[in-house]
Amino acid sequence: MFIKKFHDLEEFMAADETILREPIHPAKADLALRYSIVHAIVKPHKRSLLHRLKTSEVYYILEGEGIMHIDDEAEQVGPDDTIYIPPNGKQSIENTGDRELKFLAIVDPAWRPEDEEVLESSK
Repeated sequence: MFIKKFHDLEEFMAADETILREPIHPAKADLALRYSIVHAIVKPHKRSLLHRLKTSEVYYILEGEGIMHIDDEAEQVGPDDTIYIPPNGKQSIENTGDRELKFLAIVDPAWRPEDEEVLESSK
């Protein structure tokens, strides 16, 4: 049986400046999976840097509110919203609220550093 406790996961900063914990990645455990899952946080009134992945990605919003930007579109998002991000979609998520924006990101096939390109630098 494979179980990961959230508070046992190492927290780290992603290249797009979101705060991540990675409970599932097939390269880090002997799992018969093609996808990876991360728990992500964007602090109040912050946003992730514009970036794109070569692979598809799905966000599932757990808490908070924000605006999801994909290519030339922008939509308000909140708890229980599911967002599909196509391969090579230019994306950023902005926290418009006063509390943390928390979401799960599922990447298929599993995320690899060489599959991500950050399109802007930190301010």
